[in-house]
Amino acid sequence: MKAAGNHQMLEIATNGKARRDYHISETFEAGIELKGTEVKSIRLGKINLRDAFARVEGSQVFLYGCDIQPYEQASHEQHAAKRSRRLLLNKREIERLRGLSQIKGQALVALSSHWRNNRVKVVIGVGKGKTHSDQRQDLKKKDDQREMDREAMRFRKHGG
Repeated sequence: MKAAGNHQMLEIATNGKARRDYHISETFEAGIELKGTEVKSIRLGKINLRDAFARVEGSQVFLYGCDIQPYEQASHEQHAAKRSRRLLLNKREIERLRGLSQIKGQALVALSSHWRNNRVKVVIGVGKGKTHSDQRQDLKKKDDQREMDREAMRFRKHGG
């Protein structure tokens, strides 16, 4: 018997490119429909979300471009590494995603995946593509923050 409220979350993979290339306005956590060999590969960390995105088709949402490498010890049936996989969301979430994805310039991008109560979950972000100047500004902010942190450490270290 599981204790109520025991929501253990263990990060599996993140898509670093997503937050660099998109302004993420909203996120959704979705279950993902997997085959047994896919779950075993994910347990070994053989998942890549770099080019993964979602698309609403009819009354369902599918994840494309998610690369789950084949499980070497599989005895018979092997899964296709980049097949489309159904995401498990409730109707209200699917309709919200449908509306958001129809706005020009909006994309549904896979941000990360994690284990929650022995189930694989994928976090989908609604994002608008960043321009190169936006990306440069973000890098400058990060550099400035790093420099300030460095100065603060130097100040603390020398008892300034």
